[in-house]
Amino acid sequence: MRHVPGWALLAAVCAPLLLVGAWSAAEALQGPGYDPATTTISVLAAYGAPGYWLMTAALLALGACYMTIAAGLRPAARAGRLALAGGGAAAMGLTLVPAPLRGGDLGHGTVATTGFVLLALWPVLAADRSRAPAPWGLRPQVCAGATAAMAAGAVLLLGSLLAGWVPGVTERALTFAQALWPLLVVLSCRRAARAARGVRG
Repeated sequence: MRHVPGWALLAAVCAPLLLVGAWSAAEALQGPGYDPATTTISVLAAYGAPGYWLMTAALLALGACYMTIAAGLRPAARAGRLALAGGGAAAMGLTLVPAPLRGGDLGHGTVATTGFVLLALWPVLAADRSRAPAPWGLRPQVCAGATAAMAAGAVLLLGSLLAGWVPGVTERALTFAQALWPLLVVLSCRRAARAARGVRG
């Protein structure tokens, strides 16, 4: 089994921590008028928002983490790694088209949607479909379940945005799940590699 290097594990650990840490700090800068349940993360990164520079830096770092994980996740199928890297590029691209403080923006919405789609698809595209035993995080059934769950989360987010139900909660849950999944896959690959070395030893 191909080894997942330590630097990919570091990036996978950093991704969810960066995401939650950045939005928490930006919310504090936003002040008491900001309601995280009903307002999306994009507002925190809007040009002119108190946490604009913090969120911009966090999105760039998050995108770099996804790209680093994709480069190091050697046991995964190439299509999945490319989709994960594309999700990282989309995260970086959001810094070029920040959301307005009020209302929507077609460019921002397009880039954000592209990122959500790529990060939902990468698990099933990364599945190990060979006959050899695969790490837990790359088993086809597990990967299909992860993609289905993220796709359902994206549909729920769209519905919450259109209907005005707590879109902030839905978006945070989905983006956290998408940031956490690469870490679970990396950990499963490294564990499988250790087990394989033990058998050979």
